Amino acid sequence: MARIHLVEGPVGAGKSTFAATLSGLHKAPHLALDAWMAVLFAPDRPDAGVVEWYVERKERCIEQIWAVARDIVERGGDVVLELGLIERRSRERLYSRVDEGAYDMAVYVLDAPREVRRERVRARNLQRGSTFSMVVPDRVFEIASDMWEAPDETECRDRDIRFIQGQEGGGA
Repeated sequence: MARIHLVEGPVGAGKSTFAATLSGLHKAPHLALDAWMAVLFAPDRPDAGVVEWYVERKERCIEQIWAVARDIVERGGDVVLELGLIERRSRERLYSRVDEGAYDMAVYVLDAPREVRRERVRARNLQRGSTFSMVVPDRVFEIASDMWEAPDETECRDRDIRFIQGQEGGGA
């Protein structure tokens, strides 16, 4: 049975690196929100009101990514999703869609200490390596980190949620 592999965690936890590994392991496409946002919207990013601007565009991207992912899974292929669902209610919306379609899904939650993540993001901003999609300023890093809601016992109860700790050399 085809499976959705959802990779989540706070900014700088190593999600993109881990998702790329999963993608290779399962021979599955890696659909990453940041890559879509960078291509579609980064050139238009305003200097002020960035959070509001980002949230509205994020929702549109997630809708399209979900349509593509659903098509892949319904055709029998696995898919790796990296969607930046940092708040539980966002993950619950995706869980509802997965349940409606009776799709198989594993959720991988990555994390690392905030200081480690901050330094990873700063390094990625400078190096612009393989996991770079867009610059994440310190201010945005702090806002997103403050918004992160790790899955709790209730969220984990009926889900295949796997906590991945200590990703060495991970990006964001």
